[in-house]
Amino acid sequence: MSMEKSVDYMVHEFAAVRTGKASPGLVENVDVQAYGASMKLKQLALITTPEPRLLVVQPFDAGTVQDIERALKESKIGIMPVVDGKIIRLPIPELSEERRKDLVRSLGKMAEEARQNGGGSARPRAQQSAHGARRSEETQSRRRIKRRWIARFGNRSAKADGSLRQIRGRSSQAQGS
Repeated sequence: MSMEKSVDYMVHEFAAVRTGKASPGLVENVDVQAYGASMKLKQLALITTPEPRLLVVQPFDAGTVQDIERALKESKIGIMPVVDGKIIRLPIPELSEERRKDLVRSLGKMAEEARQNGGGSARPRAQQSAHGARRSEETQSRRRIKRRWIARFGNRSAKADGSLRQIRGRSSQAQGS
């Protein structure tokens, strides 16, 4: 389940990356100040991709066109909106070689972040379970030694501590060699 959460988190983050192809995920989570509150663009408008390199934003209310335009200009996507009456067009430019290299670097960082602390935290959970397995083996080993001690000498606690340490010492030496 945690791996699925990490993958979902990563897919959501990757959807907002500008790759040169128009995708509604690129702008749907842009915050817009409208009606006296901050709202996501997908709550205020219909976002479509009529062409591979063009996004069209059709506000549900024509009065929010300027608010949406302002939010898109201020957002970090780097695309200048073109207002055409009640419709806002976002032409997606071609990717340059430099932008492609930056994109590869940023996607690598995003993937690593998703692995480490994405919604499901897959990597920390895996590390915790591996650590738990090691501790479990140590505990089982100690229990075996204690059972041998009790079977051999009975449950005499005063004498048990010293002799049990000797048995532990012998077993750790035997395991080390």
